[in-house]
Amino acid sequence: MTKKDNMTTKTDQELLALLTDTRGALRTVRFSAAGARAKDSNAPKKLRTTIARILTEQHARSASTEETPRGEESPQAATA
Repeated sequence: MTKKDNMTTKTDQELLALLTDTRGALRTVRFSAAGARAKDSNAPKKLRTTIARILTEQHARSASTEETPRGEESPQAATA
C-alpha cells in the first residue's frame, strides 16, 4: 500500500476487506520476523500506518453520519 492510494474513494466494503487483509498481513509479518531475520524491517510500520489510515477514514465517515447540527441539544442533555 502506498500513499497514492486514496482511502476516500473506496467503499465501506472495500475498506473493511482491506482492513482485514492488512491486519492478516501484519500478523504474518510479525510472526515470521520472530523466527528469522526480516527481509523488510519497515514492513510492520508500513502496515500499521495503512491500518491507521483505514480506521481514520472509517471513523470520519461514521462521525459525519452521526453529527448533530450545532445549536441543537441531544435528548439526553435536555433531560439532565
